[in-house]
Amino acid sequence: MNGFYVWNGKKIKRVLVIAVALLFGAGIIYAEKENLTVFAQKQPLAVYSVNTNDKVVALTFDISWGDKLPSPIIQTLKDKGVEEATFFLSSPWAKSHPKVVDQLIKNGFEIGSHGHKHLNYSTLSDDEIRNQIQTAHAILSDVTKKQPELLRLPNGDFDKRVLRIADELGYTVVQWDTDAQDWMDKSAQAIVDRVTSRAHPGDIVLLHASDSAKNNLEALPAIIDQLRAKGYTFVNVSSLIHQAGLKQEPVQDQGTGPKPSASPSPSAKPTAR
Repeated sequence: MNGFYVWNGKKIKRVLVIAVALLFGAGIIYAEKENLTVFAQKQPLAVYSVNTNDKVVALTFDISWGDKLPSPIIQTLKDKGVEEATFFLSSPWAKSHPKVVDQLIKNGFEIGSHGHKHLNYSTLSDDEIRNQIQTAHAILSDVTKKQPELLRLPNGDFDKRVLRIADELGYTVVQWDTDAQDWMDKSAQAIVDRVTSRAHPGDIVLLHASDSAKNNLEALPAIIDQLRAKGYTFVNVSSLIHQAGLKQEPVQDQGTGPKPSASPSPSAKPTAR
């Protein structure tokens, strides 16, 4: 009897091992199938930077309130010979500051949308997301006489739904790899050090021209000079994207605020937030 139970126990153990192995293999096949499905769907992406060996950097400025810094920052870029940069404007600010918007246009700077109300879009319904983007689009198109195609979401907050809706409305969502953290009231030197130590070829740098970034006016000339000394030239976001081209990759939902980028694709560094 003992021999019978020993033999039967071994057989049961062998069967269990085989069953576990089969289940594990089936799980892998299912996961791979799901992954392939995501790739096949070519979901819209958010751009943080692009892979390039060229020393090009896109300086980007968000503006959602204030009237003290925008014009001086525009003048600083002009004085430093920076011909390309991208400004993301909230539509209420743009509507109430048409003369500053004209300055941007006359100096050849690119204008993108920073949305309408400064809300976390991932918390909104699909209809509300669409309404926010379309409202901003209508206002910015009227003020600039050109339809914006780039969107930086308020607080850098989005999820797959937001990306899908933005894409359906003809927008490319633009994030950043280097955050100057000027919004944290850091000193001018701290802002300079952060940007110049982190900037890399194909980088998108987040700065602000809202009045809250009060030390940017002092920091910006040094940022430009030090990056140039390292061999960098400045382009706008559209030029950066055009130079590298973009390959769509799967997107995971993200929380609010900036997080590290995903591994780069052969031609671009998309979101994994």
